[in-house]
Amino acid sequence: MNALIDTLIYALSLYWWIIIAAAIFSWLYAFNVVNSRNQFVSNIGTMLYRLTEPALRPIRRYMPDLGGVDISPIIVLLVIFFLQRFLDSTVRSVFYY
Repeated sequence: MNALIDTLIYALSLYWWIIIAAAIFSWLYAFNVVNSRNQFVSNIGTMLYRLTEPALRPIRRYMPDLGGVDISPIIVLLVIFFLQRFLDSTVRSVFYY
């Protein structure tokens, strides 16, 4: 069971970094730092969008309009942080005490 919990924590940590990369990429794309017509850049943007949008879309649906500021990645990162701590402390202690 310890291996399963560690794998889930690692997968959440990996998704954490994917969300951060998607947020940074969206800033670079919005400010024209990266060339949006480059096929490689377009593929990276599409990949990050497809990986993060299923988690961000439900939060964006219920968030009020903040004038162009998207805080849904922050909320997802907080949820991931909570799940990691929950798995590490509560679930692990249930199976080992």
